[in-house]
Amino acid sequence: MLKLSRLNAIVDVDASERAGWDPVDLARAFVDGGATFLQIRAKQASSARLLDLALRIGDAVRPAEAMVIVNDRADVARLAGAGVHVGQDDLSPRDVRAVVGAAAIVGLSTHTVEQMQAAVREPVSYVAIGPAFSTATKATRYDAIGLETVRAAAEVAHAAGLPLVAIGGITLARMRDVVDAGADAVAVIGDLLATGDPAGRVREYLRS
Repeated sequence: MLKLSRLNAIVDVDASERAGWDPVDLARAFVDGGATFLQIRAKQASSARLLDLALRIGDAVRPAEAMVIVNDRADVARLAGAGVHVGQDDLSPRDVRAVVGAAAIVGLSTHTVEQMQAAVREPVSYVAIGPAFSTATKATRYDAIGLETVRAAAEVAHAAGLPLVAIGGITLARMRDVVDAGADAVAVIGDLLATGDPAGRVREYLRS
């Protein structure tokens, strides 16, 4: 099973800029706090800007040997030498592998136990489930799944030898419950920006 850090720190470009952070500086702050599992999310960015961000963030966090994952875009991930995370409506993991190769980290989002059961048969490195709780940061057409579904998804993922990432509405106060339900990592956007000290907030998550 791929060993993941307990925290998947997401550099969401829109959320970071609303909070007054340059995305590259935010990635540096996350790594300064100890994060080693980062994801770049830039739904509105052009291909050129996303590639530029991925390259710059990759350079910024390389001394910490942090894992960088690009959301949605296998082509950008390949060019940046990063991993890629795709959703149910993106390229299939098999098509992603044709772009990024066999060695790259590939993650896949799911929203139901049935989707999880299908996901573990794909050529993925890890699987994600969510939204665990209601969230205003990440738009989704799916309702909050709750801890019971996280627990059921964890059983499916672990039986297949894959780590599980939970996402959606996760805060520091909720992290322990999500991990106790079986998640190997939690993906967080908004709560890492909530205190104005993302490096300190990352440290709090990693100590929990």
